[in-house]
Amino acid sequence: MATILVIEDEPDLREVLGFNLKQAGHSVLSTALGEEGLALASSDRPDLILLDLMLPDLQGTEVCKRLKSDPSTKQIPVVMLTARGEELDRVVGFEIGAEDYIVKPFSVRELLLRLQAILRRSRPAEAESERYVEFGLLRMDRDAHRVWVGDSEIELTALEFRLLLTLYERRSRVQTRGALLDDVWGIQADITTRTVDTHVKRLREKLAEARNYIETVRGVGYRFCGSPEEATA
Repeated sequence: MATILVIEDEPDLREVLGFNLKQAGHSVLSTALGEEGLALASSDRPDLILLDLMLPDLQGTEVCKRLKSDPSTKQIPVVMLTARGEELDRVVGFEIGAEDYIVKPFSVRELLLRLQAILRRSRPAEAESERYVEFGLLRMDRDAHRVWVGDSEIELTALEFRLLLTLYERRSRVQTRGALLDDVWGIQADITTRTVDTHVKRLREKLAEARNYIETVRGVGYRFCGSPEEATA
């Protein structure tokens, strides 16, 4: 899972990108303005930035230049989105530090695959080291979507696995039901916060001896323990 910042002024496209990125398991930040995008990149340090070339306040090229000149954001991969596909535009994009250049209209599936490849290249060592998770009785294989409690493998649905992984990756931090709906389920109008409670209850039942790693924070949401010892305290 990665955090992706979308800087795009077309509301419909921004919504489509946000929905599909969340369905792919990513967290999404979004804005229509270049200045706000720069602020979000600096404060939230996303793993990748999708940047439209034509923005109402700043040119995408200027945003990219400023990102690459700032030590705190220069390592973040930038993928430019634009309706202009001339070779000169692409060359300029690459010269100022963009990792890729995608011309509208584009296939969302192709976009996701290209982003996945960029993310893999940008953090290969981290991705390998984080494939396997060990937390007390709990073990997870991110790539294979497999989970064990002690020596027993447990079967989780794809959504349950995504929910567990999201809570684990944000351990020690309380996650509201609304945030979990947004990041795990995506934008689905027919889903209610009661669904979150139902899925967490079912997930805890499957986790058996590791169920106490997920705590209920009354009136707010859920929290994954910061350490296995906290669950037995």
